[in-house]
Amino acid sequence: MKKSLSGKDFFQLGLLFLIIILIILAMYQVDRQWQKLSSMEHALSAQGKDMSQLRGSISAMQRKLAQLDLQAAGKATVASTASAKKGDAGKSVSRAFKRAWEATQQPDYAQGDWSVSALGSNLKTITPLVSTDADASNVQSYILETLMTRDPDTLEWTGLIARDWTISDDGLVITFRLRDDVFFSDGEPLDSSDLVFTYNFMMNEKIQAPRQRAYYEKIKSVRANGPYEVVFTYKEPYFEALELAGTMEILPEHFYSEYLEKPNEFNESKGLLLGSGPYMLADPKGWTPDQGNVELVRNPRYWGDVQPSFDRILWRVIQNASARLTTYRNGDIDAYGARPVEYEKLKKDKQIMEKSWNFEYMNPVASYSYLGWNEERKGKPTIFADKRVRQAMTYLTDRKRIGEDIYLGYAEIAISPFSPRSEQHDKSLKPREYNLQKAKDLLKEVGYEDRDGDGVIEDEKGNPFEFKLTYFQDNEDTKRMVLLLKDLYARAGVKLIPNPQEWPVMLEMLNKKDFEVITLAWTSGIETDIFQMFHGSQAKTNGDNFINYKNPALDKLIDEARSTVDPAKRMPLWRQAERIMYEDQPYTFLFRRKTLAFIDKRIKNLKLTKLGLNRGRLPIEQYVPKPLQKYGK
Repeated sequence: MKKSLSGKDFFQLGLLFLIIILIILAMYQVDRQWQKLSSMEHALSAQGKDMSQLRGSISAMQRKLAQLDLQAAGKATVASTASAKKGDAGKSVSRAFKRAWEATQQPDYAQGDWSVSALGSNLKTITPLVSTDADASNVQSYILETLMTRDPDTLEWTGLIARDWTISDDGLVITFRLRDDVFFSDGEPLDSSDLVFTYNFMMNEKIQAPRQRAYYEKIKSVRANGPYEVVFTYKEPYFEALELAGTMEILPEHFYSEYLEKPNEFNESKGLLLGSGPYMLADPKGWTPDQGNVELVRNPRYWGDVQPSFDRILWRVIQNASARLTTYRNGDIDAYGARPVEYEKLKKDKQIMEKSWNFEYMNPVASYSYLGWNEERKGKPTIFADKRVRQAMTYLTDRKRIGEDIYLGYAEIAISPFSPRSEQHDKSLKPREYNLQKAKDLLKEVGYEDRDGDGVIEDEKGNPFEFKLTYFQDNEDTKRMVLLLKDLYARAGVKLIPNPQEWPVMLEMLNKKDFEVITLAWTSGIETDIFQMFHGSQAKTNGDNFINYKNPALDKLIDEARSTVDPAKRMPLWRQAERIMYEDQPYTFLFRRKTLAFIDKRIKNLKLTKLGLNRGRLPIEQYVPKPLQKYGK
């Protein structure tokens, strides 16, 4: 006979559940207190370092004052400094900070507020060297610094952490002299040992940095010559030797050295990020992808000649384009990159135009999009290993129509990795135009024709010509392009199977080279080194020649061009290399697109430079006047 529960039983059960809930809440509260204690410990440690530095600075000032007392001209010097006019302050500002300093001289200039942007996808990791996408690199640029930076007006290199540098007559030895007043955000000083460490850490085969090693293997050694002088010695001449050494992002040895003993922990990390830049992670080891947003706070110890204007830099993850527009319209992000199909409508939108600056320009270093044909998969050649197939696919890709229908003329057809405005480009080369018959003839040469009348071409063994095209699932323009390509290819009997993927999944596919065809984009430079993407030696695990393209003649030209320092001799080599790529079509190069941007009018001092719009460029030149600020610290 079953016994029913009495009221007393229900009371006891309820009491038991209450006790369990109280235990869980207590555990949660303890965990929160532990996190607070950990943060306080970190802050107290940093404050201790600050106090130590302050005492050292005071001692140094006292010694300096004692020396000045012994100098007859000391009083005159002090008087001269005290009476200096405000405009004279700019004379002591280094060239790298000149534009940012000029912004501070505007009558409505103010510090404060936040800079808020949107990310179209979740970041997989923001750990340097391990991360591979442009968004992660952008986040890192606010935290990690380099010896040099490029002047956006002249395009010349100027010192950032480096005061100056000398280059040996043979171009193999570059000596940088560093500033002695640079500190990492945790208060530790930056010196030449950090540069030596960064190079050695990056070149360690146990560290997951094959892309960086592909370039830095040109360097024979990096050594410290005292605390504020570092010497880069190259194995052979390299046309970008100064840029390569001067733009190496400096990692603090005291923070990253522990991972030499546990490289797998570093390689699998998500948010190990600390540097000397104007911003920092509140917890340099605590960011994880499940947080979604990325938030940086002002570095209170920033050494720069001009302090950054914004209190915080925030990126919100908003994957849907229409949601990003709504968020911008509501004022919750500061900028919106418009798709061409909506750009003309938005220019007529009264609410958008009243609140926005709008910019329409072709970035001088605009990225180029492409279709990458994987020539080898799982150790076996694919249908794209034959260049005639790749040529045929380019003839079938009606870029003119795509440019008109999807990009509405706000894009130019890409011929190669080289910008058409670059000296690297052979101006005699013209884009292959859509030609269905040429494509069919080439595919027939290879052995593909419709043998069973089903509308899909097959090889002699009856294998259909079909492939999956992998693309980022949240890009609306790419979705439309893929559907158009599916129709265009079907006319030649080629079956395209759309394969939309999330961004982290795509990165994993690239690393393993486990795809058939992929559409992506590469960023460009003033002069583009194509070694990383097209040299046969880079067709390796985690390398960026993920389409497994190999041409010994191209490899030879790339090697020769990279070792030719004289531009007059180097440019003809690049043009020869371009002609080989034009023939081989390792990619079907698609477009360079114009930037179509709307930016909130509360953001001041936006200007176009030779490097594009200055928004997001460091040192930060924008600001928000006090009456227009809406975020607190």
